[in-house]
Amino acid sequence: MTSFRKARGGLDSATYTWGNQYSAKKANTWQGIFPFFNTKADGYVGTAKVGSFPANGYGLYDMTSNVWEWTSDWFSVGHDNKAHSINPTGLNKSFDPKKPTETALHVIKGGSYFCAPNYCSRYRPAARESESPDTGTTHIGFRLVKNLQD
Repeated sequence: MTSFRKARGGLDSATYTWGNQYSAKKANTWQGIFPFFNTKADGYVGTAKVGSFPANGYGLYDMTSNVWEWTSDWFSVGHDNKAHSINPTGLNKSFDPKKPTETALHVIKGGSYFCAPNYCSRYRPAARESESPDTGTTHIGFRLVKNLQD
């Protein structure tokens, strides 16, 4: 099963983790005109507590929006439509033509509370960007997983 399908909770080819229609009530995103005015229609200006929005079809929370998810994958262009097995996880190098002098860029996924319909619209499972490991910001985090069967 692909990571996109897991993030979408089993909704094949859906744009968002909840379906194909954007909704300010389904995820922590910026509502209004970024960066000038946030209507706070979702109830938040910054980060929201995990579980503040509905889980996807697999019971996973915050698979998109709220904070970008930091990954171990090294960033490279041209990743679209490639299998997960081709992710550059072991190369110890990266390249983003938008940041040609930076050499240690990791993939961040899923967008954040700064993403708005008029700016970036990256609160989707397929959204990916490059980011340097020394970036300090409130809108990038990481996912912790615990096996509940142990």
